Amino acid sequence: MSLGQYDQTDFSEINSISANEVPTRARVRDITLSSGRVLALITLCSEQPGRPNTLWAASLTELKHVLDELKGRATAGEIHAVGIIGSGRAFSAGADLSMMPAIASRDAAMQLAQLGHHALGRLSDLGVPSFGFINGTALGGGLEIALHTSYRTIHPSAVLGLPEVGIGLLPGWGGTFLLPNLIGVDAAIKIMVSDALKNRGTVAAAQAVELGIVDALFPASNFLEDSLKWADSILTGSSSVIRDQQPNADVRGTLWTEAVEAERCRLARKVGIVPKAPYAALELIEKAKDGDRKAAFEREDQAFAELILGEQFEASLYAFNTVQKLSKRPSGAPDSASARKVTKVGIIGAGLMARQFALLFATRLRVPVLLNDLDEFRVTEAVSRIHEEIGGLEAKGRLDHDTANRIRSLILASTDLADYADCDFVIEAVFEETRIKQKALASIEPIISAEAVLATNTSSLSVEEIGTALENPERLVGFHFFNPVAAMPLLEIVSTPMTNQETLATAFATAKALGKTAVLTADVPGFVVNRILAKVMGEAAHAIEQGTSLETVERAFASLLLPMSPIELIDLVGWKVAAHVQDTMHDAFPDRFFASENFHRLASIQGDVLERDENGRVVGWTHAAQEVLETGVAPIGMTDLLHRIQDGLANEARIMLSERVVSNVEDLDLCLLLGAGWPYINGGLTPYLDRVGASRRSFGATFHEGKHVAAPIL
Repeated sequence: MSLGQYDQTDFSEINSISANEVPTRARVRDITLSSGRVLALITLCSEQPGRPNTLWAASLTELKHVLDELKGRATAGEIHAVGIIGSGRAFSAGADLSMMPAIASRDAAMQLAQLGHHALGRLSDLGVPSFGFINGTALGGGLEIALHTSYRTIHPSAVLGLPEVGIGLLPGWGGTFLLPNLIGVDAAIKIMVSDALKNRGTVAAAQAVELGIVDALFPASNFLEDSLKWADSILTGSSSVIRDQQPNADVRGTLWTEAVEAERCRLARKVGIVPKAPYAALELIEKAKDGDRKAAFEREDQAFAELILGEQFEASLYAFNTVQKLSKRPSGAPDSASARKVTKVGIIGAGLMARQFALLFATRLRVPVLLNDLDEFRVTEAVSRIHEEIGGLEAKGRLDHDTANRIRSLILASTDLADYADCDFVIEAVFEETRIKQKALASIEPIISAEAVLATNTSSLSVEEIGTALENPERLVGFHFFNPVAAMPLLEIVSTPMTNQETLATAFATAKALGKTAVLTADVPGFVVNRILAKVMGEAAHAIEQGTSLETVERAFASLLLPMSPIELIDLVGWKVAAHVQDTMHDAFPDRFFASENFHRLASIQGDVLERDENGRVVGWTHAAQEVLETGVAPIGMTDLLHRIQDGLANEARIMLSERVVSNVEDLDLCLLLGAGWPYINGGLTPYLDRVGASRRSFGATFHEGKHVAAPIL
């Protein structure tokens, strides 16, 4: 199918603002397959070593020219197929977001969308089959490259996603048309809208095969070789891919529209009508049912151009750039030259958290990891469960057989404390109580070397107080992971006045090796993330205690666009835990944090506290909860409640910065973005508070002195 609609388009403006682009080159080599057929393989390769493959004007233009040449060769019979793969561990990270601030006009925004369609559309217009060999991460425009190909294979470690809606944009290079027409409207909506709004929504390799996004998964060890063999079998006809030419054919027309409308209603209940991108994406997905690719691409051009100049995308860029900058260069990290080498890790405990630590450390560091507990049964069971998890990763293709066995061999277990003697890094994973943590760490300290680091995984206790039981408290550091450990990217590293630079440097180096983004925080109750979340949960509890209805509380907090409401979060972590957290924060800051007796009452209930509908949405309290709740007769209105939480958060953030809980405002935003799922389209916590006027209402100024503060969107 020809996409000649863009042949006469003037791309001069987008090209003129691309001087700082780091191009991704499209290198071509011919591969003669076993059948004698020739496949021209394009390898995407960033011009800057170590940088992921991204797409912008020069990269797209080069790819278009390469594909035009290959089409000519295909017509001449010189090649029989075209393949495309990424270099290194990534296929393509999509559009280069660092270039987005250069777009200052609607014409330039429109040209970027059109150029993407112009280039990528060539993959479906070569006259010969095209193959996407997804060797690693394929996000946004990277996945759209693959969607334009005829067939797709995937590496077991690859993850896919179309996350644009989560940053105030939408898939603008074919995704809103190609994906629903490939896998059906329901699955496409989940990927492009629901999951994208969570900031972390990606599709793993095995799931991508299940959904039909890709056609085959091959082991890591021979991925390209196996992919080429499979491509050859497709070309010769010895293998075939059977796809429904009209996925969800039974829901075309009215029912397709009903699926989109159902998601609109869900969004309105969950996040309100503030975010523009998800609704724009849904409109395009709805119209994709007509099967008209040319019209669909033109609609994408228009919608993409509108959103890219919007304030929500501007806020998202601040959030994105903050995460990118601080994940590479954490604030307050000591010189890595003073970090000690970690050759063996010890974990005190053998429960769920300890097992998560063990798998993460063994998988990422590839060093022996020792689990310890009081009795043989507990440690043996822990190792067995970790082996089961490794087996699950192997079954999903995330690990090859040899790697899985190697990781299994690194997991050790013992009931003898003497086995800790050669550990360089020991982390406790015991009950959240100061005395228990003190006892656990003090029992290990005399056994390990004087150079070894001790870490506590406390989420709210004083690290300095825990260290008072140690002979050498300078070797102790807080290492606060978030649950689930493997998935959550943030790690709060907590320093005390006693922690020395070598310990701190080792902690940061270890965090980096674990693939975590580390933030240095002061040793204060709740550190950063739990302190802010406790403020949110406390305001919800306070409103309920005043007599405010659960529906009003849910609707007011929906405006924050958090992954779940505070009541849902409390129900997830447990009412007993929530009650303990609120009591702890109230004890530390009695004038600013609310301790709820209702939390303790609800914690006593055996069974559900919240009533939910068939879709899992909270609709009220259960009868058992209503019997124990004690509420007042002075409910607060939704707008007043929203202002109260906004102003309370602004004041708390100001205090945290003045007390140097973190070193700067970007660190504070980073913690909330990565540790609490604060939405990118709000720009993080502090730009949001500036934008809605809470900063000025609370303390008469702003966090960003006018930056990232557009007209209020709420």
